[in-house]
Amino acid sequence: MAYAGLELEDVSMVFKSDGQEFTALAPLELQVPRGRFISLIGPSGCGKSTIFNIVAGLQAPTTGRIVLDGEDITGMIGQVGYMLQKDLLLPWRTVLDNVSLGMEIRGVPLKQAREKALPLIQRYGLGGFENRYPSALSGGMRQRAALLRTLLVDTDLILLDEPFGALDAQTKAHMQEWLLQLFNDFGRTVIFVTHDVEEAVFLSDDIYVMASRPGRVIDKMPVDLPRPRDRSIVSTPRFVAMKKYCLDLLHTHGVVEEEKAAA
Repeated sequence: MAYAGLELEDVSMVFKSDGQEFTALAPLELQVPRGRFISLIGPSGCGKSTIFNIVAGLQAPTTGRIVLDGEDITGMIGQVGYMLQKDLLLPWRTVLDNVSLGMEIRGVPLKQAREKALPLIQRYGLGGFENRYPSALSGGMRQRAALLRTLLVDTDLILLDEPFGALDAQTKAHMQEWLLQLFNDFGRTVIFVTHDVEEAVFLSDDIYVMASRPGRVIDKMPVDLPRPRDRSIVSTPRFVAMKKYCLDLLHTHGVVEEEKAAA
């Protein structure tokens, strides 16, 4: 029986430049069960974005393959939803038509795409703005529109690369709670990249901690906190302990190694 979820099998990435090789990603094995929220944390340059580009089919790995629900999707684009930190909303399209864009690209007629998108726009905090243009939206509202667009591409797996990294602290907290509501409602599999350890613990079912030179996974930490979650959980002893554990790992395998390499 095929594994229900995402598998990275012996995936590595080596770049060549001027006759030299640089290992961006050491061979790794990763399994993400369907319906789980997984976060990747680690220092800059540890290969988080490389993993995303490989899973999304934008880069071919040097070794290994990507398997989704038992099907080899290595090098295939359009199999997953992928959202970057920048919202990439088209300024000449309304909110409704931006949210509908992914469905259009997949061949859904615009009228039908709008009919599917509009109730979600109204339900998830953008009601009344469907005919506005991106320039009229706040940063948080732009990210809501971009996330809804990604969800409506209708893939089982969603990749989110620091979607809240540029937001202020208050807006970021609201967006995290909003994302948890979406995750609960849609039941998608999510892989989330962040530099914010507290954000990773608050959102995730599992956290993969990475180190660099070369990029590799050094630990997997299950987040055994009940769902649904609200902001009050961040002050609980269990939450604080998991956050400290991740920060200690990052310091030991990230900052310390980078300091040694620079010495």
